[in-house]
Amino acid sequence: MPDAAPAGLPAPIGHAALALLTLLPLVLHVPTNANIVLTAALTVWVGSWRSVKPEPPAEAMSKKDAMKFPLVGSLVLFSLYLAFKFLPKEVVNAILSAYFVFLGMLAIVASLEPEVAPLVPRRWSAHEIKLQVPSIPVVLKEGLEFSFTPLELLISLPASAFCIWYYRRKHWFANNLLGLAFSIQGIEHLSLGAVQNGVILLCGLFFYDIFWVFGTPVMVHVAKNFDAPIKLLFPRLGPLVDGKAQFSMLGLGDIVIPGIFVAILLRRDAAHDFKRGAYFYSAFGGYAAGLVTTIVVMNVFQAAQPALLYIVPGVLGATLIHAAVRGEVRDVFFWHEKEEPHEEGKEKKEEGKEGAAAAEGAQEGKGPSTRTRSASKAESKKES
Repeated sequence: MPDAAPAGLPAPIGHAALALLTLLPLVLHVPTNANIVLTAALTVWVGSWRSVKPEPPAEAMSKKDAMKFPLVGSLVLFSLYLAFKFLPKEVVNAILSAYFVFLGMLAIVASLEPEVAPLVPRRWSAHEIKLQVPSIPVVLKEGLEFSFTPLELLISLPASAFCIWYYRRKHWFANNLLGLAFSIQGIEHLSLGAVQNGVILLCGLFFYDIFWVFGTPVMVHVAKNFDAPIKLLFPRLGPLVDGKAQFSMLGLGDIVIPGIFVAILLRRDAAHDFKRGAYFYSAFGGYAAGLVTTIVVMNVFQAAQPALLYIVPGVLGATLIHAAVRGEVRDVFFWHEKEEPHEEGKEKKEEGKEGAAAAEGAQEGKGPSTRTRSASKAESKKES
């Protein structure tokens, strides 16, 4: 398993490279285009390897969810557009930033916990502390239960301080750290359930991205006004504009959405011990190629580009070509994360049916033979 430790933190080299690339722009200029491609690619790499676990996720996206996702996303996007258009931008950003800061603290804790765990005693991450919030009439009918480990509590202290600093200063580095935590956690924990669900989702969001970027000003307007860690910011060289530094942007959706598809292919490869085609590498290569194409087109036309317009064909095209060469298109497309336990259960069920049928047949065979023997005895008595 390349770049994966046998125990502990998966993809340690990828984690180290991503951390270095995140910190480097604080002390020296990193070429913006290279920074975008490397940061996004490393995030997908790290999130994908972290998603490989002994058991598949308990909850996964269904085919219906994948079909509805572009519609729900469109509704949310247009609602944000209306909010920024008719409400004070400062108020909208203050409310949304507070929400994302809280989620960001949880994402930072979850992202750092596997890295810090080997450095502290095992009991710090093994013991759970549970807090029960009693039910409140009308407001909270069933109550709430929170559980966390001493290690998570320890990490949450500096993580909270960092998130408060972001809320007050909105520094691009803090924005990126929160955005990377969201992306890694999304790729690690969100499951498509089946490869075909991922194909449906990517195809739907392919047209979603084209419509909202080329067909309307909605996407660009929201991205420029939404001051929350829903995008990564990459410093650019050049003169200040209105006293502010200039940045290139990449939305988290352009990382997480293709990333969860790349991750499920990695889990498929791992489920087959990498003996039936390493589709993860094909999809990952297609993702990197799609990002590079996005950057090239953006620089040639000097205009914002819907990244999924180039990433989706890159990821799906590379996967399809690889599967076609190996003659495994159907096997890959219909692969489900829980198919093996399902198949075993199905086989046992069939064996049970066959056993029951055999037993029933034996009983039926025994009945007629007994009746036949009794009839023979009666006939012999009559004859005598």
